[in-house]
Amino acid sequence: MSVVSGEAKRVSETGEVFVVRPVRAAWMSSVLALVLVVVFTVVAVLLRSSDTGVIFQTSDQVAMIGVGLLLGAGAMLFATPRVRADESGIRVRNVLVGRYFSWEEVLSVSFPDGASFARLELPDDEYYSLLAVQSVDRARAVEAVRSLRKLHKLARGE
Repeated sequence: MSVVSGEAKRVSETGEVFVVRPVRAAWMSSVLALVLVVVFTVVAVLLRSSDTGVIFQTSDQVAMIGVGLLLGAGAMLFATPRVRADESGIRVRNVLVGRYFSWEEVLSVSFPDGASFARLELPDDEYYSLLAVQSVDRARAVEAVRSLRKLHKLARGE
């Protein structure tokens, strides 16, 4: 099994697993999470020294740091999308939910003009977004879509 974080890997007929994750979204989520934790920690430390007429306790400071940690963890959720594909199907994990599709269920893999994410075209004019394949990742996204299309073709015998 081959795992490629953020990079589109050439897919061969050897039964390898193709994995792609967003790169820029993960980087930005990490920076945002760090900023949130630092800001809430600084505010918590400065709470007791401010002269607002309100008396802040140590528990208030701990709670403020806890809020920063929770917000930072929430920001990191946007780094979790992943796509795993092989010759039998594709497993898509978006921010909170995941779903498996066999290649027989998928009509095509597309990346419409102006779209932020690639998507799986499904029967009955439905589609499922692939949050791991983002337009901001540019060449990686293009290579990921090409590799997914190749796997789709191989699985359907085209």
